[in-house]
Amino acid sequence: MNGQDDNANTDGAGGADRPGLRCLVTGASGYIGGRLVPELLDAGHRVRCLARTPGKLRDHPWAPRVETVQGDVTDAASVAHAMRGVDVAYYLVHALGAGRDFEETDRRAARTFAEQARAAGVRRVVYLGGLTPAGAPPHTLSPHLRSRAEVGDILLRSGVPTTVLRAAVIIGSGSASFEMLRYLTERLPVMVTPSWVRTRIQPIAVRDVLRCLVGSAVMPTDVNRAFDIGGPDVMTYEQMMRRYAAVAGLPRRLILRVPVLTPGLSSYWIGLVTPVPASLARPLAESLRHEVVCREHDIARYVPEPPGTPLGFDDAVALALRRVRDAQVSTRWSAAAVPGAASDPLPTDPDWAGGSLYTDWRSRAVDASPAALWQVIEGIGGENGWYSFPLAWAVRGWLDRLAGGVGLRRGRRDAARLRVGESLDFWRVEAIERGRLLRLRAEMRLPGLAWLEMYAEQDAQGRTRYRQRALFHPHGLLGHLYWWSVAPWHAVVFGGMARNIARAAHRAEAAALPNDADADDAGRRILDP
Repeated sequence: MNGQDDNANTDGAGGADRPGLRCLVTGASGYIGGRLVPELLDAGHRVRCLARTPGKLRDHPWAPRVETVQGDVTDAASVAHAMRGVDVAYYLVHALGAGRDFEETDRRAARTFAEQARAAGVRRVVYLGGLTPAGAPPHTLSPHLRSRAEVGDILLRSGVPTTVLRAAVIIGSGSASFEMLRYLTERLPVMVTPSWVRTRIQPIAVRDVLRCLVGSAVMPTDVNRAFDIGGPDVMTYEQMMRRYAAVAGLPRRLILRVPVLTPGLSSYWIGLVTPVPASLARPLAESLRHEVVCREHDIARYVPEPPGTPLGFDDAVALALRRVRDAQVSTRWSAAAVPGAASDPLPTDPDWAGGSLYTDWRSRAVDASPAALWQVIEGIGGENGWYSFPLAWAVRGWLDRLAGGVGLRRGRRDAARLRVGESLDFWRVEAIERGRLLRLRAEMRLPGLAWLEMYAEQDAQGRTRYRQRALFHPHGLLGHLYWWSVAPWHAVVFGGMARNIARAAHRAEAAALPNDADADDAGRRILDP
């Protein structure tokens, strides 16, 4: 592996010189799972991924090297099918954000996974959970930490040898914890902070988490226990922000602590300042109320620590920032979010089985090649914006944030290329037909379901044409009222969008061609002795 990225360096972690194990990875579309798969492959193991939507994995560079099966961890039949012939099963899913009953969903999924692993004769289960305070009764923990701990206990009692890795804050490009730390520190030179900024934490680099996960596959069969994993530094969140500022070359931050910011208020504050929405910021903030410091380092007895590991906080931040700067973030925290229920209709459903469907069609001839047009389409959003009325998009993003939604700040993982399933501002990439179609599903707060489709096509005369379709499926009277209240703006927003995307494609192609005058000048220089 490249020692200069923020993924794991698994040399010596028990892979290349051993017969490959058959590994099942759940949560492969998520932040950790998407990074673990290539590490297991590079360690010589064979990988099968269990995914509710296999299409989300198809654009990963490692996708051709793995087997993908469709299923859900709460469905015993699909888990049993995925477990067949498996040596090691990685459990990297949780139901956080699935509503108030997420603890029950987590409990049911863990029991299903444990039962099917035992029935299939799996040799080891590996689970990544959360670090909890020493001796803390379950009722004193945040719901997030309490559920993580309960899942670990269920798996340890499964009858299958299990490794539970307990980590606190994970530092790596694209992680929710890192992006929260990054945006809070970079955007607020003066911060009014809650009391939890004084809580001691032991962060860990994502590359060390991955090293431990890969190494856990080959633990002796008599090992059935939890391990605390952390980096070499123990610090408060306030110290983390100050040290982040130093590594990033920012001026020293002024931090004012106040006792009145509850986890709920903190989550809204984090949601307004960072790309992390309040729904995810709340469990993160609640978890930070607890001191989470490793009580042991027994993992080193089973997973080798090459020189330079575990990575220190400053080095982990520097590596993560380098990956962000070089646009080489392989996975992001937002990739695991689900845009809607599996039963939600799609705009491709025949005859629209779900009822009313409002549409807004736009079409324009483009003085550029389909390839140039597609480059603009796939590069939409993030720093490139949405090609029309920036203030309207910004206001919509802020309103969504105030309503507890995701807003526009999630941006893009990569400035030029998209993958099915990943987030794009307040959209989710639902479908890509490379070179032809990009379909986005809205994740902003709406009284209905919304999609935006963009096409790069050629007409019968061979001319390039851009087609754009906005769709809205209203929920109840409020949904209908919403559509008609924003309809007057469609000509400005959607019409301007189509017009400016066509112009951007023309400019992009013109910029790629040699200037006529320069070409003539170069020709004269070649002909002139």
